[in-house]
Amino acid sequence: MSFPEYKNVWVFMETFEDEPKNVGMELLGQAKQLADKLQEKVGAVVICENPDKAVQAAGEYGADEIYVVSGEQYRHFNTETYSHALTELIQRHKPSAILIGATHNGRDLGSRTAVRVHTGLTADCTGLDIDQESGNVAYTRPAFGGNLMATILCAGTRPQMGTIRPGAFKKGIPEIGRKGHVNVEDIHVPEETIVTKLLDFIKVEQVGGLQLEDAEIVVSGGRGLGKPENFKVIEELANALGGAVGASRAAVDAGWIPHVQQVGQTGKTISPKLYIACGISGAIQHLAGMNSSEFIIAINKDPEAPIFNAADIGIVGDLFEVVPALTKKVLELKK
Repeated sequence: MSFPEYKNVWVFMETFEDEPKNVGMELLGQAKQLADKLQEKVGAVVICENPDKAVQAAGEYGADEIYVVSGEQYRHFNTETYSHALTELIQRHKPSAILIGATHNGRDLGSRTAVRVHTGLTADCTGLDIDQESGNVAYTRPAFGGNLMATILCAGTRPQMGTIRPGAFKKGIPEIGRKGHVNVEDIHVPEETIVTKLLDFIKVEQVGGLQLEDAEIVVSGGRGLGKPENFKVIEELANALGGAVGASRAAVDAGWIPHVQQVGQTGKTISPKLYIACGISGAIQHLAGMNSSEFIIAINKDPEAPIFNAADIGIVGDLFEVVPALTKKVLELKK
């Protein structure tokens, strides 16, 4: 493996029904910072049936080179077809690093591809940089239940691959009309090698209308709610603010709310403009998923709750009194 042959920092642009997901745009900003330090270019990989929207987004968010694999074969994500295509692209163009969103599909794709190209993969990262001594990408991720942060280098192989949590970084400001150089790649996967196929989607019902990773305002509930029906007060405030409903691991483990709503190390990492934690103690596991929020309000009757250490505003009180009062005031101000 000749390291000088491997250049440029790539981002996998994940899509759903041909729409680019936010995590790709988030990572393009980070790829730009890494590439500038390495004096290399930013590449974007688009694999889907109709790539036009993802190609446009990749260019406007900073990709210099865009590698496109498209066709009916790539209508839905499939580990075998997508990893085959990404492996082929790596072998053809030799990127020095690849950033992939740590979504369900991204984790699947990243690990399968890393094995195929005989390199390492750092999973579930929340920080990225360039190690000054070696010039390697420094991937930082929580370890030991979030009690410490580990920085990992891939010093012996290329490309340096990592999956990065959605929401760990904010999207940059797109340069409308900017275009990257588009490389159309003809990659077809033999049908006989595809052993699984997607037949149908079963959509998971979630509380509230917005997805956590897309919301600018998130209202979360924890063990302090006491029972599942009490999440209604959380949902009412979220709806009044035009935000999404989140939850702590304790609430999810108790079966009060679906896992798709969980914020934390074993849930989703988010960085909304406003995060309101109601009845959440503030365990390290939860803080790892929301401490990059721009503004944090904590409501808890325990004045010693750790969540107050992360909060910009702390309200010591009964959430069943405070939250409805907040909801009422918000609705009044909206009239």
